Amino acid sequence: MDRFDAKYLKDCDSMHFIMPFMFPDRCDNQTYFTFQIDLTNLNEFLKKKNAENPDYKYNMFQCIVTGVLKIVTLRSKLSLFIHDRKMYRRNEVSAAFTVKQEFADNGGEVLAFIHSKPEWNIDDVHNELRRQLLKLKNKSYVDESTGFMDKFNKLPKFISRPVLRFVCWLEKHSWIPKALVETDPYHSSVVLANLGSIGLPDGYHHLTNWGTTSMFVVIGQSGKMPFFENEQVVFKDAVKLGFTVDERIADGYYFSKSIKMLKLFLENPELLERPLNEKLSDELWAKINMK
Repeated sequence: MDRFDAKYLKDCDSMHFIMPFMFPDRCDNQTYFTFQIDLTNLNEFLKKKNAENPDYKYNMFQCIVTGVLKIVTLRSKLSLFIHDRKMYRRNEVSAAFTVKQEFADNGGEVLAFIHSKPEWNIDDVHNELRRQLLKLKNKSYVDESTGFMDKFNKLPKFISRPVLRFVCWLEKHSWIPKALVETDPYHSSVVLANLGSIGLPDGYHHLTNWGTTSMFVVIGQSGKMPFFENEQVVFKDAVKLGFTVDERIADGYYFSKSIKMLKLFLENPELLERPLNEKLSDELWAKINMK
């Protein structure tokens, strides 16, 4: 009963066995969190990294992608998903996002998909994003998922509609061929949306019943935001992250601790230079538990 991308969990606890039958649709089980990240240390970190790498600069998005990959690697429940009323654990940690090829109303969009490795760090993510973005920014490039959809769209509707209904039926029952979804962002561990890059504030992205993604992260526009310190309000460079998660894969405490871990990584960005799978020290765990 394993899938091409995940292992079936036969021995999950009774609540997680029953919940998919009581609440079968992912979109009916989405819950939301917002966190505000102090960028003071991250901005200094980026200055140092870019002094050494002027060719292709490090940026906040790369750091957030690395941090998210790191928490999914370290927090095993974030790799779970429910599909066809069954609980699965992914075989890998991956992230997906959409790239605007041109900032114009008619500018095309393509999909990027990152398959991370446990030993990666911020430098590996930076290099992989560079490789992909240089390719994706080519206006003639069409990713595999978009190319597949374009082919169906060109067929007569009396052919494409029943075929697509059949594809959706296969996907719903976990029988869809790997080749049809291996570049589909909704079959990744997490989908990120960088709304700040197009001048929008923080927000949320809905989950989808199609696919297997249990978590979306929306990055808002960075700027001066208020923080309460020593009984005073101070303004610092900051960004807000909006999380949408499938509440069936873990409880609120687990999600809270995971997002606090991401906050720790982004506010102490030297930790992003460590491997994704490097476990936190007792000292760092204590900092998370204090928050």
